[in-house]
Amino acid sequence: MRRRRKERELAAETRQVSRSTRCIQPAGARYAAVRVPRGGGHTEVQASVAQRAVAAARSTASTFDLPVDATVVLNDSNRLVVRLMPCDVVARVTPPEALAPVTARASWLSGEAYQARLATEVEVVKRLAENDSPVAGLDPRVEPRVFVHDGFAITMWTYFAPVRRMLPSADYAQVLECLHAGLRQIDVPTPHFMDRVAATQQDVASRDATPDLAETDRALLANTLRDLSETIVNRRAAEQILHGEPHPGNVLNTKNGPLFMDFEDSVHGPVEFDLAWVPKEVSERYPDADQALVGEFRGVVLAMIAAHRWSRDDQHPSGRQSGVAFLNALREGPPWPPHDAV
Repeated sequence: MRRRRKERELAAETRQVSRSTRCIQPAGARYAAVRVPRGGGHTEVQASVAQRAVAAARSTASTFDLPVDATVVLNDSNRLVVRLMPCDVVARVTPPEALAPVTARASWLSGEAYQARLATEVEVVKRLAENDSPVAGLDPRVEPRVFVHDGFAITMWTYFAPVRRMLPSADYAQVLECLHAGLRQIDVPTPHFMDRVAATQQDVASRDATPDLAETDRALLANTLRDLSETIVNRRAAEQILHGEPHPGNVLNTKNGPLFMDFEDSVHGPVEFDLAWVPKEVSERYPDADQALVGEFRGVVLAMIAAHRWSRDDQHPSGRQSGVAFLNALREGPPWPPHDAV
């Protein structure tokens, strides 16, 4: 009886979550709940998996005697982000399929390499918090590591309430500069940005990984990634640890100021790679940036996003529609627009 009652409670909890808080977060409000329309042939974490993910997060919190009476899903994409209340922990839960050995596609978004990057994310943010960098840090009540429960990989983070106001471009550029300064002070092994490019190239070349990609589009992506990568590497720009994707969706505007989150894509490379992910008004205000290099990286970013949208396993709500849009943007450049303008 007790087991059946628990199963009913978990099922009800999952139904409540799936109705109210599937979300894409705008700049400055990453933790706000915003509805995402369904359809387009793409799904988020399946309801049965989400139920288990929430249970895994609750169980992990209980090992540290953190009370959990309610949960809210804040984001649902490649991993489930769950707010646990009243302890106010944010659990990022990666499903087992993302941790499984890679078969058809490259290993950037799944497999052992992805597992290693989760551990790197924890280490990078822990070090950044120690030097007072602008990051949404790990929860201090929980051991700073990746937990595994029921096949899910779980990391535990501090909850910061969002402030609903626009982040001015000048402030965005300044806080990103501060983040880069903090990243230069830490020594954590991270992949090179070319490792990510190479993984995308592997997916583009694989008809198993990107079965619906037309051959002309496959050639466009392959040629763009090859040519721009060669040009960028030949520039021999200074390199350092980067956030990897500091776009507005990964900036949380709080009463303590803007904080960066989601360092799972942290790489080593020129700061211009990070600047290619932010709005043009922000990159133009970043001191001493090589804007020509930023423009070349924008082409790389568009090609990587387009390849992901055409991946067999892509679950982004925008799906193939945005895949077409990114391909069109690549054809029309250079100059290439920031990805948020596509």
